[in-house]
Amino acid sequence: MNAAEQATNLELASKIATVVNLFKSEFSEIRADLKPWRNDPETRELVDPDSIDIGFHFPGRSKLFQSRSILIQIRFYKDPLIGSHSCIGVEATGFDHRGKQWHLSTVDDWRCIGETTPEPAANAKLKQFCKQILELFNYPAV
Repeated sequence: MNAAEQATNLELASKIATVVNLFKSEFSEIRADLKPWRNDPETRELVDPDSIDIGFHFPGRSKLFQSRSILIQIRFYKDPLIGSHSCIGVEATGFDHRGKQWHLSTVDDWRCIGETTPEPAANAKLKQFCKQILELFNYPAV
């Protein structure tokens, strides 16, 4: 779900701002999009209500990340018995004018797979971002 819609309290709004600042501190030219999903019925059917989704857009296609935009989805699980949310992982997907180019999931094996994948340095930085996001949202230690 769009990060702008999920920022329902000061704590969540602050954490979303921290995620944006993590990326902007490393890539000052990147533009954050707190509403990466369109508000139409078809798109709404695909959106996970238990996620915080943020788009990041480079001014052009990034050779380092092999994409023009990166969609970050912070995934949560809502325990129906207690009603609380737990962070279960982060998914990052790179897009360019041809569509989806790569995908990385911390829920799976932390491998970046796809048509093209980020350069090794960018891949390492992306994994570091994911670790920082998980720490921010108090990901349970394994």
